[in-house]
Amino acid sequence: MPLVRVDIQKNPDPTFARRIGEQIYAALRTCIDVPEHDNFQILSEHDSQHFVYDPQYLGIQRSDGVVFIQITISEGRTVEKKQLLFKTIAESLHTQLGIRLEDVFISLVEVKKENWSFGNGIAQYVS
Repeated sequence: MPLVRVDIQKNPDPTFARRIGEQIYAALRTCIDVPEHDNFQILSEHDSQHFVYDPQYLGIQRSDGVVFIQITISEGRTVEKKQLLFKTIAESLHTQLGIRLEDVFISLVEVKKENWSFGNGIAQYVS
């Protein structure tokens, strides 16, 4: 169960954030075997006053088109799968939506399975 949060600056295209989410979901399905229908996303747009980033941290030249992606998942994936996920997301956002590779910022948060409740006040993954 990934929970995906995407934050971007306001975009004139009202479908832009949703299309970013579609690319991320496709990458999650291919790279870390997320099952069909396991798609939960929060897509947010911000004005420039509420969107702060360093334009050159670690020597990466970012623009106002930077996309912040935070993915919370259950722990247990290999480093190789995570690296493949990062690369796949960045490349698909670049090829499909024209987002610069330098502007794809991804944070992966891993949690234990008992830290999820999908509804009804029950921790469904606890056996």
